[in-house]
Amino acid sequence: MAVGSAPRLLRTMTLKDLVLYGIVMISPVAPMSIFGVLSERGGGHVVTAILIAMVAMLFTGVSYGRMARAYPSAGSAYTYVAQEIHPFLGYVTGWGMVMDYLLLPLICTLWCAEQSHVFVPAVPMFVWKIFFAGVFTLINLQSIRSTARINALMAAGMGAVVIVVFFAAANYILGQPHTGPGFFSRPFYDAHTFSYGGLFGCTSIAVLTYIGFDAISTLSEEALNPRRNILLATVLTCFAIGILSAGEVYVAQLMWPASEKFPDVDTAYVWVAGRSWKPLFTIVGFTLMLGIFASGMSAHLGAARLLYGMGRSNALPKRFFGAIDARHQIPRNNVFLVGALALIGSLFLSFALGAELVNFGALIAFMGVNAAAFLRYFVREKNKKAWNFIPPVLGFAICLALWWNLGQAAKVLGSLWMALGIAFGVWQTRGFRDSLSFEMIEE
Repeated sequence: MAVGSAPRLLRTMTLKDLVLYGIVMISPVAPMSIFGVLSERGGGHVVTAILIAMVAMLFTGVSYGRMARAYPSAGSAYTYVAQEIHPFLGYVTGWGMVMDYLLLPLICTLWCAEQSHVFVPAVPMFVWKIFFAGVFTLINLQSIRSTARINALMAAGMGAVVIVVFFAAANYILGQPHTGPGFFSRPFYDAHTFSYGGLFGCTSIAVLTYIGFDAISTLSEEALNPRRNILLATVLTCFAIGILSAGEVYVAQLMWPASEKFPDVDTAYVWVAGRSWKPLFTIVGFTLMLGIFASGMSAHLGAARLLYGMGRSNALPKRFFGAIDARHQIPRNNVFLVGALALIGSLFLSFALGAELVNFGALIAFMGVNAAAFLRYFVREKNKKAWNFIPPVLGFAICLALWWNLGQAAKVLGSLWMALGIAFGVWQTRGFRDSLSFEMIEE
């Protein structure tokens, strides 16, 4: 580096590094926490839903990867939509992202409380909710962060548990009497429980399995050959997670058919794992709780930082949201607020509804990115190519169909949130004559 030049990020991340990062971000056990909700909503067609969601995410991943080329330093759905389509639609996309960030700590609080209650039923559920919302808040008040190495070790541990689950499931399934060849195809299609409404409703929730793949686009400045590798890594990550997730839910559906009720829907996979090998009840339960606890902690911090970014840029009242604690150098007000919202929301929302609300905002963002990619690389290009047309159009269409098939309660509450945000935006920007920012704050 030349004398006096400013320090820069090093381009050291290979395609393999980017894919591993994406898998760590999403988690190798991503579908396990929502398996029960998916199974009930889709009548047992969880594998099919996971694979349909994978197709939508693959097309959307192509759009994210291509937009990362155009905006390598500011990778976010808000930026893409605001710059390529219109600032107002960018604002709508950003407001949907705010809902995602605020709800992720809430659903993590709910799941950890549910699983802890299974382990220690003597402690009331509301006590566990207070405990986890409080712990997330206290940890982030101290500015404690998980390092990439710890996250990688956790992912490796989860991967080892997944391998054990597959072996135990295979041993259990092969040791049971089968009703015929249709037994092994039942998780893909069961005429007794199939409905298109159920399948697409299930798929609209299954998108949660892939949430986080877009984080790969934030590494554009540290990736080798980013114009090629960011797109490839995003697509390969979605594909790898999709195949792994399909395998996890496939064996689970074989062991626990949709006709049989779960003792607890929110922790269903733990009960399924325990059926194949009793010790897995505790092992899988603890592994999932550890992973979701880490996700909840990170999501809590991310939500507080997003609110700080909005406060610092006057998108929200700066005096409260843009304040930094002098001792710990964290947005303390936002940490407390996110913790309070997680606790209050966990007392009223179910895990299933919370998951659907997360996807309400995520699917809006995904549609926005696909639309932005379509305009930039097809509409505005002189040479019209099918490669620039098919992925964003199909990605947008499938995401729209999934959004439309979200539950009625999720669509009503999500629409109320969006209406509130638009009304606030109109007031704050004098009818959008001024701009608003939803950008995350860089490290």
